[in-house]
Amino acid sequence: MTKKSISLRMILRVPAVQAASGYSRSTLYSRISQGLWTSPVHIGPRAVGWPDFEVSMLNSARIAGKTDEDIKCLVKELEIARKTLL
Repeated sequence: MTKKSISLRMILRVPAVQAASGYSRSTLYSRISQGLWTSPVHIGPRAVGWPDFEVSMLNSARIAGKTDEDIKCLVKELEIARKTLL
């Protein structure tokens, strides 16, 4: 994954991520603790969200039938990419 391949557009809040993924709030946070979803980005003192491209990539991986191990690797890549975007 390169910097050029990622364009930051939106940060999705929990309700939008739930709608996009089909996960309940508790399942979303369970998947984070299992390493199957990226951790949220803090956007305020009591507000978090996820970059829309991460949600899209994780949904695409699940739709493509990727294994949990594949998705864990993707999560690690996405979280590393966050640190190198700027």
